[in-house]
Amino acid sequence: MPIGSLVNALTVIVGSTIGLLLRKKFPENIKSIIFEGVGLGTLVLGMKMAFQVEDFLIFIFSLIFGGIIGELIHLETWMEGMGDRLKARLKSQDGRFTEGLITAFLIFCVGSMTFVGAINEGLNGDRTLILTKAILDGFTSIALASVYGLGVLLSALPLFIIQAGITLLAGQFQSFFSDLIINQMTAVGGALILGIGLNLLGIKRVKTSNLLPGLLVVIVLTLIFG
Repeated sequence: MPIGSLVNALTVIVGSTIGLLLRKKFPENIKSIIFEGVGLGTLVLGMKMAFQVEDFLIFIFSLIFGGIIGELIHLETWMEGMGDRLKARLKSQDGRFTEGLITAFLIFCVGSMTFVGAINEGLNGDRTLILTKAILDGFTSIALASVYGLGVLLSALPLFIIQAGITLLAGQFQSFFSDLIINQMTAVGGALILGIGLNLLGIKRVKTSNLLPGLLVVIVLTLIFG
């Protein structure tokens, strides 16, 4: 049973709630410095993940082909539209609702801890890694929610669905996700998180959502050429 994923979703909900409560008490200068701190932290996280790359050419072409696919199917527009419809349904007045939902989703769901932790739980009931991730995500959600608002809290739902799904299908995923594939996926995910950091700091507008197909492309290319 995906108990670890459930705990992970709950820590994000609790952390986001704390962040939302703190957000109302912060003056604009404090919100601004938190925003910059989250941006710098996100850059460091992205670099740490990206350095796990094992085949640089596959890494680059995964981002290129993934970005082309994302642009052709207008993935970012579709995701923003979904977020905006959810915002309207909830009657939220938060101006950064959709951005927060997408940003938190990418940070929480992309990385080796997501895949390895969920697989370990499903195969042998070892929840050590996924519970460690739950604690980290809980603290991260406090900072993110204080910047982005309610959208961060709602990212707990796709987080649970993805991790729980991997746990329930762990037997099939074990042989599929080799160390090489996990490292390559983590590196591509790190590049996406680097893009989020650049967006947060206003350095460069990166369409991170349109690059998401790169996570699938890197699996295909690694299986063929890795």
